[in-house]
Amino acid sequence: MRILHTSDWHLGQHFMGKTRQAEHQAFCAWLIEQVRMHQVDALLIAGDVFDTGAPPSYAREQYNRFIVELRGTGCALVVLGGNHDSVAMLGESKILLAQLDTRVIPGVAENLAEQVLLLHDRAGQPGAILCGIPFIRPRDVLQSQAGQSAQDKQLSLQQAIQQHYQDLYTLAEAKREELGGDLPIIATGHLTTVGASASDSVREIYVGSLEAFPTSAFPPAAYIALGHIHRPQMVGGLEHIRYCGSPIPLSFDEARQQKEVLLVELDGQGLRAVSALPVPRFQPLLSVRGSLKELQTAIAEAAAQGSAELPVWLEVQVGTDDYLSDLQLRIAALCEGLPVEVLRIRRERGTASASLQGQARETLDELSVEQVFAQRLASETLDAAEQARLLALYRQVVGELREGQA
Repeated sequence: MRILHTSDWHLGQHFMGKTRQAEHQAFCAWLIEQVRMHQVDALLIAGDVFDTGAPPSYAREQYNRFIVELRGTGCALVVLGGNHDSVAMLGESKILLAQLDTRVIPGVAENLAEQVLLLHDRAGQPGAILCGIPFIRPRDVLQSQAGQSAQDKQLSLQQAIQQHYQDLYTLAEAKREELGGDLPIIATGHLTTVGASASDSVREIYVGSLEAFPTSAFPPAAYIALGHIHRPQMVGGLEHIRYCGSPIPLSFDEARQQKEVLLVELDGQGLRAVSALPVPRFQPLLSVRGSLKELQTAIAEAAAQGSAELPVWLEVQVGTDDYLSDLQLRIAALCEGLPVEVLRIRRERGTASASLQGQARETLDELSVEQVFAQRLASETLDAAEQARLLALYRQVVGELREGQA
């Protein structure tokens, strides 16, 4: 049984005013080629198919077109909902898509048996049993209890998610016995695990959702296909618990990552092999840093990766010259005539960055939402413990608002 593990497509993403439509279209075409080349039996998308709960129409069209084209390869598709996805939007077409050999699990089902799927190989024979687990919202598995502390909520949620995995694994074991007892059981998930390395584009899941799920709480599945973290990695050094990462860079700190999808081979004995298939870079994207003198060379080197038809998208981080008021004009002069497009200029503040004058030069584009709140806290006469308490409450409110929008 050959399975292709991918996640975090974020169809419909706008990146600093730029659409990713062309990149996603190129990725989908490349992925179809890989399915054919490697004779893949089933493709798993482990959450965050879309970037928002109300994606633009072109992103929905890309999704539908991909499903139709994939069906022509003989490969089955399983789509799991992520924290960016709308359960209602993903679920509205699942009955129709089932006719195209695509099964959609947008959220936790009332009947858990709906999340246990039998995957077939290309010959139509049973090949694996899947515990299809999407992003789990607290309301899916918990009842709210008055008076719980943030730590109590985290512990209760961890235990509830662990129980959800175990309940599904028990159902999968029963199905395996029913079918003869020699099928591998695999599972999915869309969450942060202990020790996972994230990037700037990953929306943190705070109180109200689980910050980090311990690997010891997973059931003994042959392979666990995870999504949510955009950096491809093994979890805790374990071969069978993997994040495949996003297929395109979704923030500048992902610009130098080699993106990949994972080809997973299983048989009746369990996991045989996991191979990374490197995804080509469809849009040059780089972050350069240094003084203005150093940036002149760095920008010229970056420009070598672009062309007039496909300029490099740049983030420029300015070091020792960050005090200059005409920074944008100076950067524009360095880029003149080169196939580059500067999407963001950031000032790297040194010891002087704490000054009010330095803070005044920061723009909202340079700061995350949490950084804005943290700076506002820093302007108050509060001790460290009180600042930490207010920041935790802020995260809780943000987390609950995001869950309500999903």
